[in-house]
Amino acid sequence: MVGDRRDAHADDLKADLREAYERGRKDERATRKRHPVLMTFTVIAAAVGLALMALAAFNGSFGGAGRVVDKNLAVAADKAEPAVRGAAADAGETLREAGQPQQPAAAQTADAAS
Repeated sequence: MVGDRRDAHADDLKADLREAYERGRKDERATRKRHPVLMTFTVIAAAVGLALMALAAFNGSFGGAGRVVDKNLAVAADKAEPAVRGAAADAGETLREAGQPQQPAAAQTADAAS
């Protein structure tokens, strides 16, 4: 009889302790809200750092890794520049054409007949 009361009291105490623990976790989680964009940038920065560390280990020094990264960035910039220039020229031409006044359909057919 006495043992039954202690077991019931211990079970109630464990349940109360578990509930208090879960409430505390929820409260703490609510105070530490993370911004998804900031977390994305943090993960990207960590990945870049890990890649640089791997390059440094592979090349034997951070200077060697820096040269590899600089070379790859220069190649990427050289390849990207013509594409960017072409896209900018196309966009400029499209804007010029959009700014031209529209000719009436009759004027277009008269020009075509001449």
